[in-house]
Amino acid sequence: MRLRGKTAIVVGAGQTPGATIGNGRAMAVLFAREGADLLCVDRDGVRAEETAALIRAESGLAGAMAADIAKPGAGDAIVAAALARFGRIDILVNNVGIGGGGDAPAHVIEDAAFDRIMTVNLKAMWLTTKAAIPAMRASGGGAIVNISSLASIAGANMLAYELSKAGVNRLTTHVAQANAKHGIRCNAVLPGLMDTPMAMAATVRGQSEESLRQLRNSRVPLRGRMGTAWDTAHAALFLASDDAKFITGVLLPVDGGMSSRIG
Repeated sequence: MRLRGKTAIVVGAGQTPGATIGNGRAMAVLFAREGADLLCVDRDGVRAEETAALIRAESGLAGAMAADIAKPGAGDAIVAAALARFGRIDILVNNVGIGGGGDAPAHVIEDAAFDRIMTVNLKAMWLTTKAAIPAMRASGGGAIVNISSLASIAGANMLAYELSKAGVNRLTTHVAQANAKHGIRCNAVLPGLMDTPMAMAATVRGQSEESLRQLRNSRVPLRGRMGTAWDTAHAALFLASDDAKFITGVLLPVDGGMSSRIG
């Protein structure tokens, strides 16, 4: 019950359909199990409601909201809905991110893909954070957890995705420094190769799912296995909880040792 008495917004709490659980759903479910009241937000309202229903089935308190954070005013609407429901916001998890769709190395990437990915992954996260900060300041503090990526510090094939996640890292450290005196902490989780529906769907490219899983597993130093959404969720839980009350501006790799490997 590390989040007992706290309220949390998880943006991106739905997930791509698949055999495994996604980061957003895992975080929302785990936060609820640890005592938080949840507002589950997703572009797809049905998927957000599915996550909220899973929480309620375990006797947790959760509501669902459909919102596309790339659209003007979405961040303000999410914060207003959370305040109307709970009266305060203790935790904000920014978990929305897209890739593909024309993303490529710098010499061939499509302009439209660059603009779309930067808007969704970086600008929209900033706008949601911007909307939440005044409410957190008014209540004396809070915790923001941004989901970045190992691609923010490594990679060579997805310019827009890599730049957008690098921007998320700097957004994280900026918000941490600008709001420390107000008791607002801001940290980021940098997942590596994860066995989630969205990650697997984004990298199939004609391979069977099992062959792709074996290839991805082979690239991970720690036991030769990808992480799962629960690994992301437990890292986010720690950063959101009072266990991390003296931690802010941290970029935490959750990657089975991939970021520490040189050469």
